[in-house]
Amino acid sequence: MSLPAPEPTDPAGLDSLLTADEKAVRDAVRQALDRVAEPYIAEWFEAGEIPNIRELTKELGDLGVLGMHLEGYGCAGMSATEYGLACLELEATDSGLRSLVSVQGSLAMFAIWHWGSEEQKQEWLPRMAAGVAIGCFGLTEPDVGSDPGSMKTVARRDGDDWVLDGRKMWISNAPYADIAVVWAGTAEGIRGFVVPTDTPGFSAPEIKHKMSLRASATGELVLDGVRLPASAMLPEARGLKGPLACLNEARYGIVWGALGAARSSLEVARRYAIDRIQFGRPIAAFQLTQQKLADMSLEYIKGYLLAVHLGRRKDASRLRPEQVSIGKLNNVREALEITRTARTILGANGISLEYPVIRHQNNLESVLTYEGTVEMHTLVLGQLLTGESAFR
Repeated sequence: MSLPAPEPTDPAGLDSLLTADEKAVRDAVRQALDRVAEPYIAEWFEAGEIPNIRELTKELGDLGVLGMHLEGYGCAGMSATEYGLACLELEATDSGLRSLVSVQGSLAMFAIWHWGSEEQKQEWLPRMAAGVAIGCFGLTEPDVGSDPGSMKTVARRDGDDWVLDGRKMWISNAPYADIAVVWAGTAEGIRGFVVPTDTPGFSAPEIKHKMSLRASATGELVLDGVRLPASAMLPEARGLKGPLACLNEARYGIVWGALGAARSSLEVARRYAIDRIQFGRPIAAFQLTQQKLADMSLEYIKGYLLAVHLGRRKDASRLRPEQVSIGKLNNVREALEITRTARTILGANGISLEYPVIRHQNNLESVLTYEGTVEMHTLVLGQLLTGESAFR
């Protein structure tokens, strides 16, 4: 009995790794994105904004992808692997969309869900899951990136209230957020605060002139004497453990998401090579082109296998932060190389927004840096391998 030949879009038969439910989640996300985002994403990227952002977040809320891996409070309660597949499909459309969902669900919502009071959960999570309220996550500062323990934003007690002063930088969703989870130094260590963005003294000016993640609004958080009640503090988060746990959730989504940008670029390059005629034959018939396509396909396959493995471990509550670092380090780095190689196959057309490749490539330059740089994740793995910390 002979087996049918694999599909060129799935030469390793990766689809067989997924359950029927996982495929259904993936397909539902893909179909929704093809309707609400795919026809417009190049225009949004070129314009540097999503003009109907509130409508889009409500669509994503109706789809169930906002906080989809969280339980209760209107969240879908999906598995980690299903969440990863959704991230892959989101980033296959654009990294900015996956960033919107990641910041909403894995950073802002997860912080409240994991570290917040019952009152905070009831007030914010149902609206955020529905896409009615948008959240952002304030950790990075103008002079503090990879070393969050050196943050300069402070919160001081004033009677029963807290007063926050400081700046946060490169904050996704900030310009249109309704709620910000802000981390600040206090006399008792780093603590998190739930800050409604209409609080006096709070502002979120947008960062312009970006050449990456242009379909994702990025801003600064300015806190000038922002007064909050005692109930605004996340009661269960103390020290860096709070924000780092949230970052680990977001990094897991990136492990999958980067593969979406890679898959989109690889498939565009494959089809282009078959259709593009040079020297009287398709460029797909030339050995160098086939080598590029084969190398890209191999790296995608390996990255996908790693993502599924980490997803299964997370679903079994056996995923370590160091293992997420392995996934983030490998998959983003290889996805970026795939987009760069795909660009060469498209030639001059590779820099046109008529094709998604240069958009994915530019976006991945940001994904390579945020939620832990290549250098930081390299040193996490290095410490695991040697037992020696090289961070300082």
